[in-house]
Amino acid sequence: MPDKIIVAGVQMEPKIFTKAENLEKIISFSEKGHKEGAKIVVFPECSLSGYCFDNLEEVISVGEPIPGPATEKVKKLCSRLDLFVLFGLIEKEREEYFNAAVLVGPDGVIGNYRKIHLPFLGADRFVKKGNIPFRTYDTRYGKFGWIICFDGAFPESSRILALQGSELIALPTNWPVGGSETSPKYIVPTRAIENRVNYIAVNRVGTERGFQFIGQSKIVDYVGNILAEADREEETIYAEIDLAQAREKKTVVIPGVYELDRFRTRSPEFYAPLVEPLLNQ
Repeated sequence: MPDKIIVAGVQMEPKIFTKAENLEKIISFSEKGHKEGAKIVVFPECSLSGYCFDNLEEVISVGEPIPGPATEKVKKLCSRLDLFVLFGLIEKEREEYFNAAVLVGPDGVIGNYRKIHLPFLGADRFVKKGNIPFRTYDTRYGKFGWIICFDGAFPESSRILALQGSELIALPTNWPVGGSETSPKYIVPTRAIENRVNYIAVNRVGTERGFQFIGQSKIVDYVGNILAEADREEETIYAEIDLAQAREKKTVVIPGVYELDRFRTRSPEFYAPLVEPLLNQ
């Protein structure tokens, strides 16, 4: 397993309902990322389908299974390039639909995650709450976990992945204007710092059914330093991340005098209120 890799975040503008066109962009941007040396390429939430649906029927019209047509096409690309690609889509399982993000590698689907924390917005008004636990996957390019958009506002989500050994956490997202502007500025580096883990947040851009998206995708290192950030246009950002440093949770400033360990000094016996139901909800 390497100690350092290059990752890419593709801040693209998907078009609602145009899955074939969006998939071609995912393929094209992935190829460009590979040429720049990226081993993992991350796309936004719902990058295959668009997000601002008005009813369940519209959600159903873009849903597809995992594995399915899109993951099969991405698999062929990943197999040819020895690449890993994470992208968002509406997943269909039987007659249920989920806001999902799937990691595809040279051998096919590596893992899938369904958004657990659902805001009352866009597709999330109509999909089912995610039912797949947070999970870290051990790939040949490092230990990798991901969550989706509003999940990032809940520190427990990233903490679980970090406790599982994630060296890189990805956050595919659709941050719109109005309430999201501080997320890339504060939440992303905070999640990296508090877990000593590399973090890549990839947002979309453009306007969809009156909702404008803020872009500002960001890659930060294990202590919250900004390695790369985007503006508000369609673009790809790249950074070399240090996986070895993310594995080491202990910080030694002065040996025996000034040392910090963010995991060994945890006190879970005091954390029970975190999992108790909210009273008067």
